[in-house]
Amino acid sequence: MTPVMHLNTPSHCTQSPVEPPAGFDAAAIRAQFPVLQREFNGKPLVYLDNAATTQKPRPVIDTITHFYEHDYGTVRRGVYALCEGSTRAYEEARAKVSRFINAPLSCGVIFTKGTTEAINLVATGYGRPNVGRGDEVIVSALEHHANLVPWQQLCKDVGATLKVIPINDAGELDMAAYKKLLSKKTKLVAVTHVSNALGTVNPIKAIIDEAHQAGAVVLVDGAQAASHIPIDVQALDCDFYCFSGHKLYGPSGIGVLYAKICHLDEMTPYQYGGEMIESVTFEESTFTKPPNKFEAGTPPIVQAVGLGAAIDYVNQIGLPTIAAWEAYLLDIATRKLSTIDGLHIVGTAADKVSLISFVMDQAHPLDIGTILDTEAIAIRTGHHCAQPVMKRYNLPATARASFAFYNTVDDVDRLVAGLHKVIELFE
Repeated sequence: MTPVMHLNTPSHCTQSPVEPPAGFDAAAIRAQFPVLQREFNGKPLVYLDNAATTQKPRPVIDTITHFYEHDYGTVRRGVYALCEGSTRAYEEARAKVSRFINAPLSCGVIFTKGTTEAINLVATGYGRPNVGRGDEVIVSALEHHANLVPWQQLCKDVGATLKVIPINDAGELDMAAYKKLLSKKTKLVAVTHVSNALGTVNPIKAIIDEAHQAGAVVLVDGAQAASHIPIDVQALDCDFYCFSGHKLYGPSGIGVLYAKICHLDEMTPYQYGGEMIESVTFEESTFTKPPNKFEAGTPPIVQAVGLGAAIDYVNQIGLPTIAAWEAYLLDIATRKLSTIDGLHIVGTAADKVSLISFVMDQAHPLDIGTILDTEAIAIRTGHHCAQPVMKRYNLPATARASFAFYNTVDDVDRLVAGLHKVIELFE
């Protein structure tokens, strides 16, 4: 294993231990997630790949099942009761999303297949008309490929320049360098709220404010943030914000693009078809207003309803409570992993969500993941769709354990025991 560049003791280990939120019962929460009751190799599942996708609680599963069994119909296209009820449920889900991120208007919330489609929608509908030859787009060195490749391709196609905000060894953005990158040529800044590879929480508000002073718009990839951090798009003043349902305890196949109405009014549609039109002749078509303008065809109706149920579930527990429990788990896990000989944590930002990337001197990340799987411990290994991050640390891959509020201290202990088994097998 090539040595990682940053091997200092994580700052968490030199601070006072984090206290758990009073009265929080992670075991009771865990019991509400059916898949977490499964066993593999005769051992209870420890699911630590929450940064990739989260498991689904019983209320979300029941909502989806009930909707298919009792309420399913197409939306917007009929006057019969099923259609009208389905349409109401679909639009109620949009209103729940709007309140969840404090959007000023629900029509500024567009349903997509996920964060990736939302970013591509903006790259196509806003980027192509507004970014041209000689212009500049800024991304960060922490980006998931989904918030890098669309802008890279846009710049190649139109003759613009892609610039990158560097990171330090801890995995934090170099904000001084960012300010120097901004200029009158900067048309758009696209940056992740939380790094999926390192867990770093970026100073999004400062990034947005600096970009706006330079006359640029900002897209925030919130795929890793929405399940951990309260989102207020009005307070952030972001132009675009994206996230996915499946990372927020909701179904896959549903995502959200929030955008300021002034941008949506000017943007060209990403897809063309039914329901996004105002009038059609063989000579010309005109398009309706947002959000329908960007939701051509039959939308992900049940997925949207499921996302609404997931938001209800998260709101019932409370994101501040969730964040407090996850911070407690992160602190315990960081302390315990830091005592393992030959284990190096990659990404030690002062502000992180409950995610730990690491490498071990004794084994490749793929071997680590394979051995842990025999212990019914699910982690992610690889480059995490963030190859530039891996290159920054001179690593081919890391092992990544990412925690959710249904994880327990016992899950941390099982992970630590599994890593000791890795060492034993490679001695």
